[in-house]
Amino acid sequence: MLLGACSNGGGGTTGTTGGSGGSPAETGGETKTPAKISMMTPLHVAEIPDARIEEMIEEKLGVDLDIQWIPASTFPDRMNAAFATGSLTDVVNISMTGANREAIRDGQFWEIEPYLGDYPNLQKLNADVLNNTRIDGKLYALYQGRPLSRQGLIYRKDWADKLGLSAPTTMDELFEMMKQFSENDPDGNGERDTFGLADRGDLGSGAFKTVASWNGVPNEWGELDGQLAPAFMFPAYVETMNFFRDLREQGYINTDFPVTSKTDQQNLMINGKAGVYIGCMCDVQSIHSSAAQLNPDVVFDVHNQVKGPSGEFTVFSGPGFNHPYLFPKSSIKTEEHLKDVLALMDGMMAPEIANLLFWGIEGEHYNVVDGRAVPINDQGKLDREVKPYNSIELGDAATSGRLDGTYEYAPMQKAVELFADNANYVVSDPTLTLDSPTFTQQKDRLAQIINDATYNYMLGELDEAGFNQAIERWKSEGGADVIAEFNAANQTAG
Repeated sequence: MLLGACSNGGGGTTGTTGGSGGSPAETGGETKTPAKISMMTPLHVAEIPDARIEEMIEEKLGVDLDIQWIPASTFPDRMNAAFATGSLTDVVNISMTGANREAIRDGQFWEIEPYLGDYPNLQKLNADVLNNTRIDGKLYALYQGRPLSRQGLIYRKDWADKLGLSAPTTMDELFEMMKQFSENDPDGNGERDTFGLADRGDLGSGAFKTVASWNGVPNEWGELDGQLAPAFMFPAYVETMNFFRDLREQGYINTDFPVTSKTDQQNLMINGKAGVYIGCMCDVQSIHSSAAQLNPDVVFDVHNQVKGPSGEFTVFSGPGFNHPYLFPKSSIKTEEHLKDVLALMDGMMAPEIANLLFWGIEGEHYNVVDGRAVPINDQGKLDREVKPYNSIELGDAATSGRLDGTYEYAPMQKAVELFADNANYVVSDPTLTLDSPTFTQQKDRLAQIINDATYNYMLGELDEAGFNQAIERWKSEGGADVIAEFNAANQTAG
């Protein structure tokens, strides 16, 4: 069934229906060569993975794969260079904003919706999520699924237990936990050498946006005085900046957080310097794995529901996907080759391949217990041999039929359950499918104005009047046009 889906789904595929990857196959007396398909994907671990899983995919789907693993830190630059030199791969993993959005509009990528009816697995992708990728109503992208929200906090439960603290349920309790972790010697060494929150220089993926959403700040944009306005114009945004400013003034956060990397942020938790990490609860597995090598007695826990001043819990929502997959015409020059590529993507959503990409090889990287995947207790092996392939997964468990997981490390299992709980309280970005030409062209430059002002305020180098001046600058340099364009698009959308 799997091989048939790949070889027959596109109507014009040249992929084989059997044999090993890289070898011609006999099909009805006709010898066909496996389709050669290239893709570029970010690498989130230190080393390029063992090729065994790639070879198994080639054999099972009858294709000749060329996966270009690019370190995640240099991926945007490499992608831009490939764009400029016309050397994009057949499948590219890119954002759909800025110059990329304009390139899509210019016809540099294949519109794929007319072909999807020929691919039964691709038809299982979530229509709402696909709609979140549309440009001018047209579909150019497939996607890798993500829970709507994985945001929450990871904290040192052993420290909290020692100090008689429970998981915080309000902003005040959260602040109190970080105060206690800073002032009351949670590690028991008689020195004041710990602090509350480890953060990094990333307003979106670090702690700031999550805390802001708990505080009632809308997700990027919200309704203010009857029209859409950016999040930083809401009073709760200033309240959130005050929260972080207070943390820094009291020494309850790493004082250099605006220039701290994610690696250094996590190391503060791993090395026992900080007790709270706000962001993706999924990080608890790797943080614990590394921390336990230094301190076998370390105990972490995860928590999601922190209520803001309104007494309600809200958390910002993502679009339901990670970077989308697009198909450039510079490398896919014919409709026949496009069908080969879509047939590969269709085959990658079959449960057998989806499990291989996400969990690895059964019996070696995971075992099946009560119908669920249980990863082996060797995070290093999983990081080296399996984790890189997660970046080319298509869809998610709900659409591909891959196994759900059960994690031996209880906080990681709890995190997965809290992702689902978050989905009941998410706040979406109302501009996600709206268009603003000014925003598309000047997004990064305009964002830098507000990012700089936000950090300067939290560092105590800017007061509220100064922050408001930055907002006026943002408006005068294009922001006012962005507001007008998004509101016009919103009215047109109904």
